[in-house]
Amino acid sequence: MDIHKEIDTRGLNCPLPILKAKKALAEMASGQLLKVVSTDTGSLRDFQAFAKQTGNELVEQQTQGSDFIHVLRRR
Repeated sequence: MDIHKEIDTRGLNCPLPILKAKKALAEMASGQLLKVVSTDTGSLRDFQAFAKQTGNELVEQQTQGSDFIHVLRRR
């Protein structure tokens, strides 16, 4: 996967990971991939809802230790 931008939101709780992702996506071109690393357990469902509401594609979600990885494709 060709990640164009990665943001680290570890230690931040809702809604900050979503807000930072929204800001990052606004600066990206259509089709580019954003990787968000979070430690907020609620981020799994938060990013699912965010993708549905904004039309950005949630390409992948995974858990690595205490980190939750979200990959979004800019609409």
